[in-house]
Amino acid sequence: MKTLILGIGGMTNGGKSTLARRLHQQIPNSCIIVVFFPQDDSVVPVDCSGFKQYDSKVLSALHMDKMINDVDLWRKDPEAYMNGQGLNKEMKTLTADKGVFVLIVEGFLIFNYGPLNVLFDKKYFMEIPYDVCKERRSSRVYKPPDPPGYFDGHVWPMYLRNREEMMCMVSDMGELFLDGLSPKEELLAAVYEDVCQETEIVEVSSSKSNEGVVLHVLFNCHNCVQL
Repeated sequence: MKTLILGIGGMTNGGKSTLARRLHQQIPNSCIIVVFFPQDDSVVPVDCSGFKQYDSKVLSALHMDKMINDVDLWRKDPEAYMNGQGLNKEMKTLTADKGVFVLIVEGFLIFNYGPLNVLFDKKYFMEIPYDVCKERRSSRVYKPPDPPGYFDGHVWPMYLRNREEMMCMVSDMGELFLDGLSPKEELLAAVYEDVCQETEIVEVSSSKSNEGVVLHVLFNCHNCVQL
């Protein structure tokens, strides 16, 4: 039995959840673990402006211990884990020599946590420009709602800080920064093909046209960040 663990990280409203969900729908015998904040965030410190300090210094607020435990359970026996999560109906029959189980871990600080970061076989990081990120954030309803000035005073500065920290911790990101402004279908096709090459799920075409799609989407998007 072959296993593969994908990490899909990135900024808020960058499209990582959509990509993770679409990949899950495309890849047989896959499941998703989403890194999320607990409902009770009273333990998260507040800065002088009254903003919650959701950053890599308080990763415990993300239930990292439970998440690592879930990943370990999946690694030991993916089929048993999926059955335990009620995902057995989504599973498709695999032969012993061709069986590939894929775990998709999605969250915005997953590459900043060492014990988790070392488990990823493939890493993808979604980025969009500042103005697009701010517009998307402002168009969504949060409970509780963002206080005035929250994006410019906390969300974006913390993204830049955590991104810089991630770059110091991760040495193999390579060209796996994804442009969140790319058409969703192209983005999905490029990442799916990349995963297929890794898992040998399908025979990947080596034609120049297909390579062009991958190279167009999977490019280094460092210039998306406005300092």
